[in-house]
Amino acid sequence: MDAAVWTAIGLLAATSLGTLFYLGSRIDALAARMDAGFDRVDARFDHIDDRFDHIDDRIAQVDDRFAQVDTKFARVDARFDGLDTRLDALNARVDTHLDRHTG
Repeated sequence: MDAAVWTAIGLLAATSLGTLFYLGSRIDALAARMDAGFDRVDARFDHIDDRFDHIDDRIAQVDDRFAQVDTKFARVDARFDGLDTRLDALNARVDTHLDRHTG
Protein backbone atom coordinates (compact mmCIF):
# COMPACT_ATOMS: atom_id res chain seq x y z
CA MET A 1 0.00 0.00 0.00
CA ASP A 2 2.89 2.35 0.74
CA ALA A 3 4.26 1.98 -2.77
CA ALA A 4 0.90 2.82 -4.35
CA VAL A 5 0.59 5.99 -2.24
CA TRP A 6 4.12 7.08 -3.10
CA THR A 7 3.50 6.29 -6.76
CA ALA A 8 0.32 8.40 -6.70
CA ILE A 9 2.19 11.23 -4.95
CA GLY A 10 5.00 10.99 -7.54
CA LEU A 11 2.58 11.01 -10.46
CA LEU A 12 0.71 13.96 -8.96
CA ALA A 13 3.97 15.87 -8.42
CA ALA A 14 5.18 15.09 -11.95
CA THR A 15 1.85 16.13 -13.44
CA SER A 16 1.84 19.34 -11.40
CA LEU A 17 5.41 20.22 -12.38
CA GLY A 18 4.75 19.37 -16.03
CA THR A 19 1.63 21.52 -16.02
CA LEU A 20 3.53 24.34 -14.33
CA PHE A 21 6.33 24.27 -16.94
CA TYR A 22 3.83 23.93 -19.81
CA LEU A 23 1.73 26.83 -18.57
CA GLY A 24 4.87 28.86 -17.91
CA SER A 25 6.02 28.45 -21.51
CA ARG A 26 2.53 29.28 -22.79
CA ILE A 27 2.42 32.41 -20.62
CA ASP A 28 5.88 33.44 -21.88
CA ALA A 29 4.76 32.95 -25.50
CA LEU A 30 1.61 34.98 -24.87
CA ALA A 31 3.67 37.76 -23.25
CA ALA A 32 6.00 37.81 -26.28
CA ARG A 33 3.01 38.05 -28.65
CA MET A 34 1.51 40.87 -26.57
CA ASP A 35 4.83 42.75 -26.55
CA ALA A 36 5.04 42.46 -30.34
CA GLY A 37 1.46 43.71 -30.63
CA PHE A 38 2.16 46.64 -28.34
CA ASP A 39 5.25 47.51 -30.38
CA ARG A 40 3.13 47.59 -33.54
CA VAL A 41 0.56 49.82 -31.85
CA ASP A 42 3.33 52.14 -30.58
CA ALA A 43 4.70 52.40 -34.12
CA ARG A 44 1.25 53.32 -35.42
CA PHE A 45 0.89 55.98 -32.72
CA ASP A 46 4.30 57.38 -33.66
CA HIS A 47 3.07 57.62 -37.24
CA ILE A 48 -0.07 59.39 -36.01
CA ASP A 49 2.12 61.82 -34.03
CA ASP A 50 3.93 62.67 -37.28
CA ARG A 51 0.57 63.39 -38.88
CA PHE A 52 -0.37 65.64 -35.97
CA ASP A 53 2.90 67.51 -36.43
CA HIS A 54 1.92 68.05 -40.06
CA ILE A 55 -1.52 69.28 -38.95
CA ASP A 56 0.10 71.64 -36.43
CA ASP A 57 2.25 73.07 -39.22
CA ARG A 58 -0.84 73.62 -41.38
CA ILE A 59 -2.67 75.32 -38.49
CA ALA A 60 0.32 77.62 -38.02
CA GLN A 61 0.15 78.51 -41.73
CA VAL A 62 -3.57 79.27 -41.42
CA ASP A 63 -2.89 81.44 -38.35
CA ASP A 64 -0.28 83.36 -40.32
CA ARG A 65 -2.75 83.91 -43.15
CA PHE A 66 -5.38 85.17 -40.70
CA ALA A 67 -2.78 87.55 -39.26
CA GLN A 68 -2.17 88.89 -42.76
CA VAL A 69 -5.91 89.27 -43.30
CA ASP A 70 -6.20 91.11 -39.98
CA THR A 71 -3.61 93.64 -41.14
CA LYS A 72 -5.51 94.08 -44.40
CA PHE A 73 -8.74 94.59 -42.47
CA ALA A 74 -6.95 97.06 -40.22
CA ARG A 75 -6.04 99.09 -43.32
CA VAL A 76 -9.64 98.90 -44.56
CA ASP A 77 -10.91 99.92 -41.11
CA ALA A 78 -8.54 102.89 -41.14
CA ARG A 79 -9.86 103.94 -44.54
CA PHE A 80 -13.46 103.64 -43.31
CA ASP A 81 -12.57 105.71 -40.24
CA GLY A 82 -11.16 108.41 -42.52
CA LEU A 83 -14.30 108.28 -44.66
CA ASP A 84 -16.49 108.55 -41.53
CA THR A 85 -14.53 111.61 -40.46
CA ARG A 86 -15.03 113.23 -43.87
CA LEU A 87 -18.77 112.43 -43.84
CA ASP A 88 -19.12 113.85 -40.30
CA ALA A 89 -17.46 117.07 -41.46
CA LEU A 90 -19.75 117.22 -44.51
CA ASN A 91 -22.83 116.63 -42.31
CA ALA A 92 -21.74 119.44 -40.02
CA ARG A 93 -21.40 121.79 -43.01
CA VAL A 94 -24.83 120.78 -44.35
CA ASP A 95 -26.39 121.28 -40.90
CA THR A 96 -24.80 124.71 -40.62
CA HIS A 97 -26.04 125.65 -44.08
CA LEU A 98 -29.55 124.44 -43.35
CA ASP A 99 -29.60 126.29 -40.01
CA ARG A 100 -28.74 129.47 -41.87
CA HIS A 101 -31.68 129.05 -44.22
CA THR A 102 -34.24 127.82 -41.70
CA GLY A 103 -33.29 129.90 -38.90
